[in-house]
Amino acid sequence: MLFSSVVFFYFMLLFFPLYFLTKGKSRLWVCLIGSYIFYGWWDYRFIALILALTLINYLCGLKLSSSASGREKSTYLWVSIISSLGILGVFKYFNFFTENLILLLSAFGVNEDYTTLNIILPVGISFYTFQAMSYTIDIYKGRTPHEESLLRFATFVAFFPQLVAGPIIRASTFIPQLKSDRVVKTEDIINGLHLVIWGYFLKVAIADSLSIVVDGRFDNPASHNALSMLTGIIFYAFQIYGDFAGYSLIAIGIAKMLGFQFPQNFNRPYFSRNLSEFWQRWHISLSSWLRDYLYIPLGGNRRGRARTSINLMATMLLGGFWHGSSWNFIIWGGLHGTYLSIQGKLGKVADALPMLEHLRSNRFYGYAADTIKVFFCFSLVCIAWVFFRAETLSDSLAIIGKLFYLDDYQFSGVTQKFHVIKGVILIAFLLICEGISFIIDIDQIKKNSPYLSLLFSAFIIVLISLFGTFDSNAFIYFQF
Repeated sequence: MLFSSVVFFYFMLLFFPLYFLTKGKSRLWVCLIGSYIFYGWWDYRFIALILALTLINYLCGLKLSSSASGREKSTYLWVSIISSLGILGVFKYFNFFTENLILLLSAFGVNEDYTTLNIILPVGISFYTFQAMSYTIDIYKGRTPHEESLLRFATFVAFFPQLVAGPIIRASTFIPQLKSDRVVKTEDIINGLHLVIWGYFLKVAIADSLSIVVDGRFDNPASHNALSMLTGIIFYAFQIYGDFAGYSLIAIGIAKMLGFQFPQNFNRPYFSRNLSEFWQRWHISLSSWLRDYLYIPLGGNRRGRARTSINLMATMLLGGFWHGSSWNFIIWGGLHGTYLSIQGKLGKVADALPMLEHLRSNRFYGYAADTIKVFFCFSLVCIAWVFFRAETLSDSLAIIGKLFYLDDYQFSGVTQKFHVIKGVILIAFLLICEGISFIIDIDQIKKNSPYLSLLFSAFIIVLISLFGTFDSNAFIYFQF
C-alpha cells in the first residue's frame, strides 16, 4: 500500500477511529492487524515472511536473556543473525550470486547449465530485517532488555508507518513507547500533520515531477547532450532526496499523530560541507545502524589510519550492497568509502598548513570556504548517484564520460525544457526553505505562531495541487 495512493486514504479513515477508540492490548492488536493489512495489500503471501522473522528474533531474544553462559548467548545471537540475513539473502541476493558464479566459472571454461529463480523481492525486507536483527544484538550487548510480550514485539517489527522504507527504529526507542497507551496531544496531531504535508510535497511535487526528466535521461543517455545529462544527474539527487525524505516525514508525522516519537531521518543533507557530515544528515537511521553494528565492532577509528580506512570501506561497501544486488550499488558504496577515507587524510593535511590560520579567522573566508565545500561535497555525491541510478555499469561510465564533452553544453539541446524549468523552480524553493531553517528556529515559530505555521502548510498544499504529479508513483526505496 502506497502513502500516495487513494486506498491508503481509506485505510487511514478506518485505522484512526479504531486506534483512538481502543486501549491497552486492543489498541496493540489494531496496530498489528492494521500493519499486516497495510503490508499484505501488495502481496499477502509475504505476511508469512515478516511473521517468521518476528518469531525467530523474539524467541532468540528470550533465550539470550535467560542464557547463563556466554557461549550459549553467542549461539542464540548467531541463530538470529544467520536466520535474518539468510532470509534476506535468499530473497534479495540469491540470483546475484548465482549469475556471478556462472560468469566466474565460464571464465575458467566451465560451462554448465545453471538457472536463477524467479524471486519477487518483498517490499521493505531490508528495513524490517535490520530492525528485528538489531533487537537481539542490543540484548546481547546489554543495551536493551528482552521483550516478554510477543504482541508488543510483533507490533515493533511490523508497525506500518515505517515498515517498508524506514526510518529504522531501535527497540530501545520504540518498544518502551508501546508499553502504555500514548496520550496524544493536539499539538502532536498538528505537528504531525505539518510533517505529513511537507513529506507529500517532497514526494508528489518534487520527486515525482523530477522523475519525468530523470527517467528520460537515464533510460536513454545516448540521446542527450552533456547539459541535458547534467540536469538529469542533479535532478536525480533531489528526486531521491524528495522521495525518501518525503516518505520518512510522512512516516514520522503519522507516528506522531498516533502519539509516537520517531527520530529524524534526514537533516538538510545537501548543505553538508564534507562526506562525514553528509552521512550524519542522510538516512540517519541507516548510517547510525551501520556505525553502531558494523563500523564500531570492526574497530572504528581506534586502530590507526590504515585500519580506519579499511573499516570505512568495508562499512560503505556493505551499505551499498544492502541497497541492492548489483555491482552498481557496490561501486556506489565503494565511492563513498573512498571519499570518507581520503577526506580524513586531506583534513589532517589542511589543519597542518600554517598559511591557512589567518584566513580561518576571516568571516568572509569562512562563508566562501563553506560554500565551496558544500558545492564540492554535492558534486561528489552526484557522481556516486549516477552509479546508484543507472541500470548498468556501462551506462554509468557513459553518462559520466559525457559530462567531459565541454562543447556539448548548449541549452538548445536540452530536452523537456518545461519540466526542466519547473524542476529548477521546485529545487530552488526547497533549498531556500532549508537554507532559511539554518537561520530561523522553525520549531520555535511553530510554538509561538501556530497560525503562521498553519498558513505555511496551507500554502504547501496549494503548491502540491499546482505542481504535484498524481499518478501514485512507487517510492524509490520500496525496491530496497
